[in-house]
Amino acid sequence: MRSLGAVGGAVVLALTATGCGLGSDLGGNGEKIAIGIKFDQPGLGLKNADGSYTGFDVDVATYVAKKLGYSEDDIVWKEAPSAERENLIKNGDVKFVVATYSINEKRLAEVDFAGPYFLTHQDLLVRGDEVSITKVEDLNSRKLCSVTGSTSAQNVKEKLAPKAALQQFGGYSECLKGLEEKKVDALTTDAAILAGYASQQQHWGKFKLVGLSLSDENYGIGLKKGDTALKGDINKALGEMVSDGTWRKLVRKHFSLSSYKSEPPPTIRN
Repeated sequence: MRSLGAVGGAVVLALTATGCGLGSDLGGNGEKIAIGIKFDQPGLGLKNADGSYTGFDVDVATYVAKKLGYSEDDIVWKEAPSAERENLIKNGDVKFVVATYSINEKRLAEVDFAGPYFLTHQDLLVRGDEVSITKVEDLNSRKLCSVTGSTSAQNVKEKLAPKAALQQFGGYSECLKGLEEKKVDALTTDAAILAGYASQQQHWGKFKLVGLSLSDENYGIGLKKGDTALKGDINKALGEMVSDGTWRKLVRKHFSLSSYKSEPPPTIRN
């Protein structure tokens, strides 16, 4: 079932034939839903060369959208870089965001979250032959890379290795290139994201996870603040995804080729 807010919004937007976000993309098959995902995270949210989208977050979003009454053909995927997720939600460019979106107090001040639906931990990715970085303190006076808008790099810089030279880019793929070319010494973000990069065929043997648990990162589905009906509908869908076995199937599908071991599904918050 679609939430009353979503249905009401669709009626208004259909009558006015104007607007942004969800209502601006009406097609011959009926109402469309715009969902924000990452485009550059293998295993989680990746736009492929043929224009298709794959990853754990993509499949989670597709499952939730179906429970809300939308088919896969009704989904319009929107790129949601880390630094733009709150803006996409608040501006109505997307209905919700499923993009390795960790729930924290700062973000809760701007948007609401359904979930969490996945728990991972912050780690470090280094070159495969790196032997001098085995703990976070080893990053002091070394070059650390992460993406703009990510909490991971700031966590290291402010709390764990304050003397690290932090470089921030628009996407993780830029950090990965810098790591490969020895322009940076380590890439930090969530272990699930790092495992996705390390397990790509073209990267086999080039990189490795250090194996740290620097923080707990609970991924939630971001949505407009105050949309309690949609939040409730998404939480119900996430609960069904776990109970019907789909969650476990998706974890095996997307993470079984890497050494990454996922946590059990986290408890959904009201």
